[in-house]
Amino acid sequence: MRAQLDEQSVIQANGQFWEQMLAMMLEPMPIREEFCVAAGHVLGSVILSGVWNGRIEVRLTEGLAYEATAAMLMQARESVVEADALDAAKEITNMIAGTIKSSLPRPCSMTVPESVIEQGSFCCGKPKTDDSLTVAFRHAAGDLMVCIRELQDSR
Repeated sequence: MRAQLDEQSVIQANGQFWEQMLAMMLEPMPIREEFCVAAGHVLGSVILSGVWNGRIEVRLTEGLAYEATAAMLMQARESVVEADALDAAKEITNMIAGTIKSSLPRPCSMTVPESVIEQGSFCCGKPKTDDSLTVAFRHAAGDLMVCIRELQDSR
């Protein structure tokens, strides 16, 4: 990645949200080989544009998405519905991506987060390439993957 993003900056951005906002601890996991999240996971994403152009995706396993939503809404996990989990994924993505955005060169704008329930599984092999960085996290409720991909300048 040409931007000054590394695994540690993603770990810090992630920790800042989960620990401070939800009092949940997620442990970074090394990605030695292929790391996958199963079908039915929740995907939140934003596009960043400016001096640096890219996409940030936050992929949460269903269990972690519902656990985090329950914590955000201060409700029992059993009362969380899919629409709540999708809204929470947008907020989680917004907070993590916003922290990452603050370390990127200016000017930099960010789209409004989107979220969907992914029908297929998603796997990544290499945690870092010249144009991408993926960091995985584990919690008792499930896994999280933060993927940052630099996009070619469209100008």
